[in-house]
Amino acid sequence: MARRRHQEEHVNHERWLVSYADFITLLFAFFVVMYSISSINEGKYKVISEALIGVFTDSDRSLKPIPIGDERPKTVTPAKPLVKDSDQVDAGVSGASDPLKSIADDISAAFGDLISSNQMTVRGNELWVEIELNSSLLFGSGDAMPSDIAFNIIDKVAAILKPFDNPIHVEGFTDDQPIRTAQYPTNWELSSARSASIVRMLAMQGVNPGRLASVGYGEFQPVANNATAEGRARNRRVVLVVSRNLDVRRSLTGTGTAHAQPDAALKRAGTQTAPTPVKSPVRENAVNSPSPALTR
Repeated sequence: MARRRHQEEHVNHERWLVSYADFITLLFAFFVVMYSISSINEGKYKVISEALIGVFTDSDRSLKPIPIGDERPKTVTPAKPLVKDSDQVDAGVSGASDPLKSIADDISAAFGDLISSNQMTVRGNELWVEIELNSSLLFGSGDAMPSDIAFNIIDKVAAILKPFDNPIHVEGFTDDQPIRTAQYPTNWELSSARSASIVRMLAMQGVNPGRLASVGYGEFQPVANNATAEGRARNRRVVLVVSRNLDVRRSLTGTGTAHAQPDAALKRAGTQTAPTPVKSPVRENAVNSPSPALTR
């Protein structure tokens, strides 16, 4: 039986090509990665290049930082002080954007007929504005029930005052004629009830109640002689006072505006703008319920 001859296996002399191909592929990938991470941002390169050239050629620019990226323009408006000196306060009615001036101008424009007939007076200074109304225009004799004309007037006044945040208080005044009724034993009650009625009407028309206050002075701050009928008519009045801030209002309610003057203490109090009042939740039934002073 013949023996089978084992065929000799030939040695593959080209196996190195596989390793070589792998090496070339890795080397190619390496150079691709190196090239991709070495790309230059031409914009930043140009900015830095110009900055470096300026540093070495311009002595003034050598003290400035090198700008990288977009440079934001600086404002040319000078900074304004938060609070002006009390001796140099210029926040009065003459200011173009002053809320007190806006209120005074709007009231004067809306009630020119009443002002010309001396039934309304609008006056003011750098700290407050007064809107004075004759009581006979708003109420009946010896009563705090507002008339129909009063509702029309206060509706217009409330529309003007509503957009502003300045504190408001209403002052009630009477003449020296005594009153002795079950509802109003003295002029104190009558003047307080009249001012409270106006405050209630302002709140009903949307003026923030947190801005409002009422005070009655009775017969004790006259502006005319009570010995004459004309003088007594002038003393029977209601004054809506719009103050620059709460400090001014506190000072005015303590003394009354009948003879108040914008002295140094009040000017110091008026250096701040009117604070925004804190809104408190109001019950729906309280808003819709009528005021006792309006239903009597």
